[in-house]
Amino acid sequence: MYSAPNTALGVALNVIASVFFALMFAYTALLTALGGEEIYGWRIFLTFPCLTLFILLRGYWPQVVSIYQRLYRERYFWATRLVSSFLLGVQLWLFMWAPVNGYGLAVSLGYFILPITMVIIGRIAFNDRMSRFQQLACVFAVLGILNQLALSQTLTWPTLAVCLGYPGYFWLRRKTDTNNIGGLWLDMALSLPVSLFFIIQGGQVISALDTSLNLLWLVLGLGLISALALAFQALSAPHLNLSLFGLLIYVEPVLLLLVAFLLGETISPAEWPTYIAIWLAVMVLVLEGVRSLRKQQKLSKS
Repeated sequence: MYSAPNTALGVALNVIASVFFALMFAYTALLTALGGEEIYGWRIFLTFPCLTLFILLRGYWPQVVSIYQRLYRERYFWATRLVSSFLLGVQLWLFMWAPVNGYGLAVSLGYFILPITMVIIGRIAFNDRMSRFQQLACVFAVLGILNQLALSQTLTWPTLAVCLGYPGYFWLRRKTDTNNIGGLWLDMALSLPVSLFFIIQGGQVISALDTSLNLLWLVLGLGLISALALAFQALSAPHLNLSLFGLLIYVEPVLLLLVAFLLGETISPAEWPTYIAIWLAVMVLVLEGVRSLRKQQKLSKS
């Protein structure tokens, strides 16, 4: 039965998803006995069955079948899937590795810059038009990046990995017409052998089973949080239009920034202009999104 979209419910579900993603970011502090690779391995291994169940229950399995059939019909399609899976794997690994290795702020900065790089790549790769707000946001972002370059001659590699890696991943998904949950499922399925390798190579959880189940329960908690984050995010989508969904993207990096502070990281005085400029860029994009949302609401009422 069809149910009308509920915007308030969609916003609540999406914010809850962002809270779960931030909680997972912080949760890694409880898993310091594991290396970043083993944490990543367990996250993929435990999340994949939950994602599969969600796809089956929500009726998205035909998307998986369609992409699977293309592996036989299209000559180089399998190669693009391997690249896509690798790009996603790097991001999921970095998300688990960064907070316990002192790079939480660097990753949160990458997520703040990400919308700007998405706009720029959309303009270059797909000839998308940039609005005046987007152009102004890009100016602020460039000023912030220039300040960071003046300080250290480079952005940290985790920041670059997020703000450049994710746009490359989404560009490939859009270019190959796999920008759906079926494409995400296949990317994670191809990551399973790597995740199992990291689990076996690390071996901390498996070896600890002989003496205590505490580490196992912590890892299972990680899988539960990851699955809930994906589920709430997916459930929110049908209740939100693209403009509002885009605005809510900014909730997560704000929460990641707070988590980084709670884990003991700090912003040096010389770096504050970088963050202020990036936050101004984000505020400009949020303002554009709010204006667009109000226009749509007025048109729907007229």
